Amino acid sequence: MTRILTLLTALLLAPLAAFAQAKPEVAKASMAAKRAWESAPAEKKALWLQHREALKHVDLSDDTQRQVVIARGTREASAYHAHPTTAMLADNKTIFCVWNIGHGGHAGPMARSIDAGLTWTRMDDVLPPNYVNFKNCPSLYRLTDPQGKERLWVFAARTLTDKEKPKLIEGRHEGFMPRIVSEDDGKTWRELPPIGGRISKEDPFRNIMTFSSVVRLKDGSTLGMFHRGSGIGEEGTLQVLQSVTRDGGFTWSEPLVACDGTKLDGKHPCEPYVFRSPDGKELCCLMRENRRSGASLVMFSRDEGQTWSRATDAPWGLTGDRHHGIRLPDGRMVIVFRNASPQSKDKGSGKANPASIA
Repeated sequence: MTRILTLLTALLLAPLAAFAQAKPEVAKASMAAKRAWESAPAEKKALWLQHREALKHVDLSDDTQRQVVIARGTREASAYHAHPTTAMLADNKTIFCVWNIGHGGHAGPMARSIDAGLTWTRMDDVLPPNYVNFKNCPSLYRLTDPQGKERLWVFAARTLTDKEKPKLIEGRHEGFMPRIVSEDDGKTWRELPPIGGRISKEDPFRNIMTFSSVVRLKDGSTLGMFHRGSGIGEEGTLQVLQSVTRDGGFTWSEPLVACDGTKLDGKHPCEPYVFRSPDGKELCCLMRENRRSGASLVMFSRDEGQTWSRATDAPWGLTGDRHHGIRLPDGRMVIVFRNASPQSKDKGSGKANPASIA
């Protein structure tokens, strides 16, 4: 558990927490969570209190022996390191980490550890030149094709537009879901054309964030889940979509809506995290609820993602943003996320992300 918490919160440093607290969207989220508590029916409040009191509260934020700094940021936007994701190779020692500069900003940094996260080396210089023009939450996955070949993939939401002053590269790719791939365990990387087309409202792969999670299906294919708004940005409600790759990440199926906010009484589902149940028979998907109307959302599938149950409130203790998890050797799940629970004991403290164990 110590290593899990270290890796998944490695970039959350005190200066960044202070910077995040000052950001308008974080302040709005805190106020919305407070309103959700104040306006909740007595029944709902009682349930949330029951959930809260049943949880143990352990603060590891001051235990620096558990922390490994990958990139130390400051309050300046140009040095705000955000949204890290990691992938470990089959050797259980080599880990890669990617992130972006600024909140939802451009990609560029990558680091590698060959000792299970104790020390890190930056490797920005080996990445394709157009990678710095990838925008918003680059996500890193190790995908296996039907022949058993493993590859590392990095996907992002989209490329920078001309208005965003991209790095000018002759013949550079543009579009939704740009990507790079390594076929030699991260030693070399190359860019492929984006999964989606040119940036437009009509593109089926338009998104706010690229695949925020993937899961291996029983037939050997991989299901990826992402979210989008009703337009190019976040206006209107939000939708969670899914797409399947059957060749290890090269081609992806036409996206299908897995959870539609327009059918959830105004709730805004986003940032899906999908994982398999211990018995292997069911998929569970946790989702951030971006209106902060109460708890996060959860839905289930017993047919490998072909259909999903109607999204309902997740337990209070799992309420937050961009859930990620890992299964412990004893079968338990550790879920890490940014806390957004109404009436939380540590909401807005600037401390490290909470973790729930099931």
